[in-house]
Amino acid sequence: MIGQQEHANGAHFAFTDRWGGVSAVPYEELNLGGAVGDDPAAVLANRELAAKSLGLDPALVVWMNQVHGYDVEVVEGPWGDGAVPAADAVVTARRGLALAVLTADCVPVLLADPVAGVVGAAHAGRPGMVDGVVPAAVAAMAELGAEPSRIVARTGPAVCGRCYEVPQEMRAEVAVTEPAAFSETSWGTPAVDVAAGVHAQLEALGVRDRRASDVCTLESGDHYSYRRDRTTGRLAGYVWLDGQGT
Repeated sequence: MIGQQEHANGAHFAFTDRWGGVSAVPYEELNLGGAVGDDPAAVLANRELAAKSLGLDPALVVWMNQVHGYDVEVVEGPWGDGAVPAADAVVTARRGLALAVLTADCVPVLLADPVAGVVGAAHAGRPGMVDGVVPAAVAAMAELGAEPSRIVARTGPAVCGRCYEVPQEMRAEVAVTEPAAFSETSWGTPAVDVAAGVHAQLEALGVRDRRASDVCTLESGDHYSYRRDRTTGRLAGYVWLDGQGT
């Protein structure tokens, strides 16, 4: 259920795999995405299972309406009964409030400054990486008191640069913005390495404590991959700080 989990100075980072939930084929088992065609009751049950396995209150997890953009929302609590705004990053200074990001090949980016008490989560697909969603999230955290040099950054399972094949023109366009994302598949065709691009952006911002997952979602049967399966579920990354929300 929880494929990777880490604690760092009161900050918590976790990434799910696809197992341990109740969703049926083709979403089996722990689909956490609510907009992929799965039974809403199954998604709700899966979100409760995942949260409780992490010691979280499911009602204190903030999800996003992700649109492959670069907008950031600063949150103080769950959305409640209102519409969830379109955003690809959320940040908060509320301890105990968990931020969640959904992926199935894109890069889930979890950020925390435990000293300032600020965390952020970002959804970095190729468009979002190019448009700067991660720098935008770091900037929003800084407005809440975070310092890039103190930020701990973790990126989770995503399609790797050896598997993310793209047209040559697209690779060239991405490389103009972020040269570190220039890649080649294991079979010798043009590719983009989104995780490498994200980490280069974080390094340029002064974020030194960075770690990337070694899991490629396309290659791993334990993870969802949109590029591999098309109709499939979504993984989640969670970040939060110790302490109670107020």
